[in-house]
Amino acid sequence: MDIRLDGKVAIVTGGSRGIGRGIASAMAAAGARVMITSRNEESCAATVEELRTATGGDLAYVAGHVGKVEDMDRVLDATLEAFGAIDVLVNNAATNPYAGPVIDIDVPRWEKTFATNLTTPLVWTQACWNRWMKEHGGSVVNISSVGAFGTNPILGVYDLTKRALIHLTEQLAAEMGPAVRVNAVCPGLVRTDFARALWEDGRGDAIAEALPMKRLGEPEDIASTALFLASDAASWMTGHAVLVDGGQLININ
Repeated sequence: MDIRLDGKVAIVTGGSRGIGRGIASAMAAAGARVMITSRNEESCAATVEELRTATGGDLAYVAGHVGKVEDMDRVLDATLEAFGAIDVLVNNAATNPYAGPVIDIDVPRWEKTFATNLTTPLVWTQACWNRWMKEHGGSVVNISSVGAFGTNPILGVYDLTKRALIHLTEQLAAEMGPAVRVNAVCPGLVRTDFARALWEDGRGDAIAEALPMKRLGEPEDIASTALFLASDAASWMTGHAVLVDGGQLININ
């Protein structure tokens, strides 16, 4: 199946590296005009230049903090000015400032994790809805996690936000249809800088060996699913959380 986004405009938060970069690349290669954003301007600029060369696509960037409304407004203003639409929103940006038992977390880091991983996707979706999608339609893809489906001794707070993001996905899908579809992708462990502490120094090899697919994920694995969910190929799908985890949840080892 040749999945295309010709004529569509996509915004990818956290789009300068890792999974976000992979999604931006896939969507640009599929014909979308893509706006990426992240905090580091140099990283955004380099990513856009590299992806333009690699995909031949039309990409732009606005650097900013996804949690600041004024920065979000700059991204949306620039997207509408440059591309004239907002057809796809990918809520990919996330944070994980704490590792350890949930019972021991301090309130500031709890609030920061929920603000970035849950409140920010809601605010960006609201803004895209009000500025474009309510009248013209569109698709929202939220990046959750396989961790949403279980407990974890060190990632419990992060996983709580990702579980809540799935429910937010379902709730918004119910409210925003039929004009807008809202779905989520739930990655397993992917080789990115964000997750480096989980797979570096050989730890990833042991995890991969325990998976039915015998390898960790790559950004491209998640990108292809996000592309599908954003496209007309998934035109009758909304409110779903799609696992892309190498078989982690069915592992009986």
